[in-house]
Amino acid sequence: MKKKCIVLFSGGLDSCLAVKIMQKRGYNVILVHFKLPFGTGCCNEGCSFNFSQMQGLKLEVFDCTKGKLLKEYLEVLKNAKHGRGAGVNPCIDCKIFMFNKAKQFADKNNIKWVVTGEVVGQRPMSQQKKQIAVIEEAAGLQGRLVRPLIDLGFSGRRRDKQMALAKKFKIKYIHSTGGCLLCEKQLKKRLGFLLKRGLNAKEIKLSNIGRHFDINGCWIVIGRDENENKIIEKFKEVIISDYPAPSAVILDKPRKDTKVVVKELVRAYSKLGSLESRRLFEKYRL
Repeated sequence: MKKKCIVLFSGGLDSCLAVKIMQKRGYNVILVHFKLPFGTGCCNEGCSFNFSQMQGLKLEVFDCTKGKLLKEYLEVLKNAKHGRGAGVNPCIDCKIFMFNKAKQFADKNNIKWVVTGEVVGQRPMSQQKKQIAVIEEAAGLQGRLVRPLIDLGFSGRRRDKQMALAKKFKIKYIHSTGGCLLCEKQLKKRLGFLLKRGLNAKEIKLSNIGRHFDINGCWIVIGRDENENKIIEKFKEVIISDYPAPSAVILDKPRKDTKVVVKELVRAYSKLGSLESRRLFEKYRL
């Protein structure tokens, strides 16, 4: 029987290469993918599934967008022990969380080796030598983590060597698109408010759509287009005007005067509003 390993798989170029290198070394590879509520960085669950099907590999998905895993993950985000980046991103704590879950899965399945596609210097907060060592120790994976790209001497943010190796392996890969919302500087105020307030699985879908406001301690979201309005209208405490205007949702128990203010807010962002009326609400913006 072949030796087994698990590869922490985002779907991006580096994790694809980690898979192929470990296969070349004679390992039976199992993919472990983390579906995170604010983005996975390189790819998404669909791309990971497609790669696993094309390569004939088993794919284990940890869905952190709902249930117990979501609750655990949000606690990690709120209580960042190792600091944050430019946004509200606790990258080191996030990796420790994923590595811990991967270790539990490996232990349960009698698998020694946990493999990543990490490259020194590629991520400023979590892929420097010092942080890599901190994460490995905190996850209890000393002597069990394999980083084949680092073993090959890959470093820095350029991808020339990776692309050349992908060509050699004759594999198609997904170019990085998007990223983790927690790293976005412009969302720092909003996401900081939401993490402090608390979120459920349904509410997370609102975190990156619409315009957001904090009015009397209530989280308010108003739509910017028809598609966003449709998402918003699936929630309770929705305000839909009888004239052309964005839909709005109040996600906390509002006072009577709060509803009045929100109706004024909706009017300000409708065709009946003006730039001057919108400026009155800037102090509430998230």
